[in-house]
Amino acid sequence: MDRLGFTASLVAGGVAGVSVDLILFPLDTIKTRLQSPQGFTKAGGFRGIYAGVPSAAIGSFPNAAAFFITYEYVKWFLHIDSSSYLMPVKHMLAASAGEVIPFSLVQFPLWESLKALWSWRQDHVVDSWQSAVCGAFAGGVAAAVTTPLDVAKTRIMLAKAGSSTASGNVLSALHGVWRTQGPAGLFAGVIPRMAAISLGGFIFLGAYDKARSLMLEFGRENP
Repeated sequence: MDRLGFTASLVAGGVAGVSVDLILFPLDTIKTRLQSPQGFTKAGGFRGIYAGVPSAAIGSFPNAAAFFITYEYVKWFLHIDSSSYLMPVKHMLAASAGEVIPFSLVQFPLWESLKALWSWRQDHVVDSWQSAVCGAFAGGVAAAVTTPLDVAKTRIMLAKAGSSTASGNVLSALHGVWRTQGPAGLFAGVIPRMAAISLGGFIFLGAYDKARSLMLEFGRENP
């Protein structure tokens, strides 16, 4: 990765992170309260859903910048031909290097695959808005698939100190939800989660793609 690519990924990643947090932080708060065992109203309802937005936005710039620098560097380092069946593996490795969570392992290979398919169908590289659409779809799918893990994480965070759930055992938390609420409990909040993350994918990956393209274009015109 050259200096221009590094700088473009750094700035674009930070811009994307701030953009998505400013818009979607309140929706994530609502989703968390929907998954609370206390119920939405007792967990706070719509009160204070914007609390913490500024600090989250400030913190997201370096985090998103670091993620995309790592992601792009690993993609560059592995350099597999775009026609290779190993491309999804490369994107999974790049995503896991940037952020080791199941969500990224689903979202980013799917995003890259959708972009490649769309580019092939129209015989030119996707525009930023098309990349954003691919990001929205990939985010929605990843959100649906990983909702049970998100429910388990929420239950662990909200569990009373000293309880078995508070110990942090994800499998135990999943089993507890299944036993008391069945499959519906494991997918509590799946619709708002999919909606929020689809919108987030559209903003996050679309903003990243657009900002990176502008940075690269500016850098080439002003070496």
